[in-house]
Amino acid sequence: MPIEVVVLSAAMAVAAGLVGCFAVMRRMALAGDALAHVALPGIGVALALNVDPVFGAVAMLFFGALLIWAIEDRTRLATETIIGVVFSAALAIGSLFTSDNDLIDALFGGAITPSRAEIVFGLVAAGAVMLFILRRKQALVVSLVSPDIARTTGINVKLLNLIFLEMFALTVALGLRYLGVLLMGSLIIIPAATAKRLSRNLNQMLGMAAAIALTVTLAGSGLAIWLDRPTGPLIVTLAAFGFFLAFLRPEA
Repeated sequence: MPIEVVVLSAAMAVAAGLVGCFAVMRRMALAGDALAHVALPGIGVALALNVDPVFGAVAMLFFGALLIWAIEDRTRLATETIIGVVFSAALAIGSLFTSDNDLIDALFGGAITPSRAEIVFGLVAAGAVMLFILRRKQALVVSLVSPDIARTTGINVKLLNLIFLEMFALTVALGLRYLGVLLMGSLIIIPAATAKRLSRNLNQMLGMAAAIALTVTLAGSGLAIWLDRPTGPLIVTLAAFGFFLAFLRPEA
C-alpha cells in the first residue's frame, strides 16, 4: 500500500475517532450512517460530469448538513429525525443518478487509488476536523450540557452546532473511498462508543477513540491486502470486535 494512502487513511481514522466522541455524547449514533447516504446524489452527479466522486460527495454532504441545521433551528424535531428524512430523500435521488456498479462502489467503498488532489484535500480536511474538535472541545461540552449557560459565556451555540455538523459531514466524506456509504458511520461511532466505556474523562475518551479508530483502520487495511478481501467490512468487523471485548472489563 503506498505510503500516502496509509497516511491519508490514518488521518481519516483519527478524525473519525475524535468526531465520533461528540456524536456519541449528542446521541447521534445512527446519524453517521444516515448522513452518509446524503452523499449519493453528489456522487451520481460527479460521475455524470466526469468529476472525482469524492468532491461531489463533499459538496452534497455540506449542503445536507446545512439543510439539517436550518430545519433543526426552525422546528422542534430531533437531529436524528431530520437526518432520517433527508437521508431517505437523498438515497432515492442518488439511486436514480448512479448505475448498478457505481452504486455498489458508493455503498461499500472500493480499492481505487486516490488521486493526488484527493490525497491533498483529504489530509487538509482531516487536519481541519482534528483542529476544530481539539480547540473547541470545551465549548462543545458546555453547549451540550446547557445551551443557556453556553450562551451566557459568549458561545454562539447555533454557529457551533452548524460547524460541528459540517465537520461531521466532512469526516463522513473522508472515509467514503475506504468504507463506502453503508459503513463509514460505523467507524465514527464504534471506536467512540468503545472509548466511552473504557475512559474516565473527556481527554481519555478522545485519545482512546482516535487510537482505536487508527488501529482498526491500519489493521483492517493490512488484513484486506493479505486476505484479498474488501477493506471496509474488515475495518468495521475489527472495530465491532474491540467494542464487545471492552465489555470484558468493568466500566470505567
